[in-house]
Amino acid sequence: RMKILFAASLLLLALSHLSQVDASAYDKIVSHSRIRAKKQGINMCAIQEIIGTKKKYFSTCRNWYMGSICGKKALVLYECCPGYMQLEGMRGCPAAVPIDTIYGTLGVVKADITKQYVDMSKLTEQTQGAGSYTMFAPSDEAWEQKFSCVPTKRTELLNNENTLLYDALHCHMVSKRFLTKDLKNDMTLESMHSKLGLYINHYSNGIITVNCARIIHGNQVATNGVVHVIDRVIAPVKNTIRDVIGTNEELSSLNRAVKKESSLLGKLGQPGQYTLFAPTNKAFEKHKEGLKRILQDKTLVQAFLKYHLLSSVQCSEAILAGSRYETLEGSSIEIGCDGDSLTVNGIKMVLKKDIVTSNGVIHLIDQVLMPDSVKQVTELVGESQSTFGHQVTKLGLAAAMGPGAQYTLLAPLNTVFTDKVMSMDQHLLKIILKNHILKLKVTLSDLYNGQLLETLGGKFLRVFVYRTTVCIENACMVRGSKEGSNGALHLMKSLISTPSNSMYELLQKNGSFTVFLSLMEIAGLTELLKQEGAYTIFAPMDDAFDGVTDSCPLCLGDINALRIILLYHFSNGIFISGGLEGSVTNLLETMQGSNLQMLSVNNSILVNSVNVPNKDLMASNGVIHVIKTLLYPGDLPVGREDLLYLLQKFIKYMQIKVRSTSVHGTHYSTPRNYRSREVNAALQPSTRFIFRSCFLFSCSTPLFALSVCLWIQLQRGPLHLH
Repeated sequence: RMKILFAASLLLLALSHLSQVDASAYDKIVSHSRIRAKKQGINMCAIQEIIGTKKKYFSTCRNWYMGSICGKKALVLYECCPGYMQLEGMRGCPAAVPIDTIYGTLGVVKADITKQYVDMSKLTEQTQGAGSYTMFAPSDEAWEQKFSCVPTKRTELLNNENTLLYDALHCHMVSKRFLTKDLKNDMTLESMHSKLGLYINHYSNGIITVNCARIIHGNQVATNGVVHVIDRVIAPVKNTIRDVIGTNEELSSLNRAVKKESSLLGKLGQPGQYTLFAPTNKAFEKHKEGLKRILQDKTLVQAFLKYHLLSSVQCSEAILAGSRYETLEGSSIEIGCDGDSLTVNGIKMVLKKDIVTSNGVIHLIDQVLMPDSVKQVTELVGESQSTFGHQVTKLGLAAAMGPGAQYTLLAPLNTVFTDKVMSMDQHLLKIILKNHILKLKVTLSDLYNGQLLETLGGKFLRVFVYRTTVCIENACMVRGSKEGSNGALHLMKSLISTPSNSMYELLQKNGSFTVFLSLMEIAGLTELLKQEGAYTIFAPMDDAFDGVTDSCPLCLGDINALRIILLYHFSNGIFISGGLEGSVTNLLETMQGSNLQMLSVNNSILVNSVNVPNKDLMASNGVIHVIKTLLYPGDLPVGREDLLYLLQKFIKYMQIKVRSTSVHGTHYSTPRNYRSREVNAALQPSTRFIFRSCFLFSCSTPLFALSVCLWIQLQRGPLHLH
């Protein structure tokens, strides 16, 4: 029995998996709706209806939990899932809909007007007879909507000896059965009227459209095919996008622009899947001055037109919420909806939706869309940098950036312009802002570490590239860089300072680093603070040396030990606080050889857990971070007794790298680094023997054992290092 039960379970699991694999996006949404309505009874589906309309949807998760569709509140209804029906006195929808011919099924799905027109056009025999058909049947509301604006169209359709009606219905039929799982995205079916195309789009949100008409009730299987109820009447499609642009009087300005770009004109006349947001003549007129410059430049014309074009078909009925789509120009636009209105980049600008063509769909818009790539550099300034843009204009800097040359704006955010900055002398502010304008167009991808960028003010700014950001001098970028026709724009977190003093000059002028500078001079390292280069230094203030130098004569007496400690405060490369990845430990290799651990938290930084009270002091040869505690390599114990300082020196000389050596058949580790030979030569023979023995013993308790060994050696006599 257990074997049978196990086999049955495997079979059910396999069948379940196969059904999921075979299911389409539409089928999955219906399944989700069934799950959401399971408390209402068997085979019930949860439907969302936009309040104030008759539009119903099997909802996506997003719309279900938001309780709205296209920004409008949605009412939850519970109906029988497709293919099921209610029985009197029973809960849910326990009965399957009786299977019938396509003709009979039209009555089952309440497509009564379509059924009436089938009778009038003498299609009854065909829809009841043998064969395998798919019928996309307009709902009663779809027919009423079709004739609501022009009632004479109904008369024309019904009184022309039924020929037009017969053709119109055959436009909705295919001579083969296609369930929703068979209706693939970008599929084209041949209708039964002159083999005209029926263009299928199957979207990930479960929406299926046929020539942009949405299937609202699918998969009603019939004995001779299947019926899908759609929300609008399908019109025959013969023209391409190029044909529509060329013949629609509202698009004559667009047509003239397209003719300037022959490759695009050819593309729009060929098979494909496109969405065109087509600006009307009035839209062109609104932007007449700005378009004049663009339409005279072939490169800009191409970018402008491609920004209005998507390489996919986006029917209005498939848009249930805002989503971003990449244009043929390369950047993206957001298509959304607000009730019945289609929005582009959040703006209601669509005048007419869903002009279906053989190679896509056209939406008429009453504004032109301007990509960044056709804008002048000064037009790239956005709302978050408006203060900078205003000051650039006010101080006469915009006039210096003519359309013929290329520039880059390093635009600080509005929050940077505090009262203190705004109250600054205007001449000084102009000098500062001149150094936020580069003489060349430099995009984000052009920047590299160590690069020098010349400003309008004649200064050269350094570029620092870090793992998660790019900084220019002391200011780091935030997301939002843009590239225009004659320039680029980068958003900066702060004003850029242009240092002229070296690290030595800054420390000397400050007056709080006299001990540090004296020790640097004793160690012969002062030139490091003066020479050209790119360094990061953690500079200890005088307070950091309180009680250290007085009680440590050996530190001052041993230049090498002093150099080791001082070089532990230096790193090659410039590392500013804004370049550190937040809340993670950043390792900086020091010039001494060990690593410093830097942590950036809440706009402050720690180095080896020591707070840095003053950071990012930019110098011509590096950056200074101020500390109030002397830093030691992590493997050196810190103390004030001479023995401990001597111990520090031993460990530093001999512990960084080890190598395995065999002596008299015994394996042990002996210290090896760049000074190991000098140290061994400096030790007396008996000292080397004791030290090696102690080093072996110290593997388990290194600090205690080595201290004991050193104490024993000191009892034997003075220990000399050369």
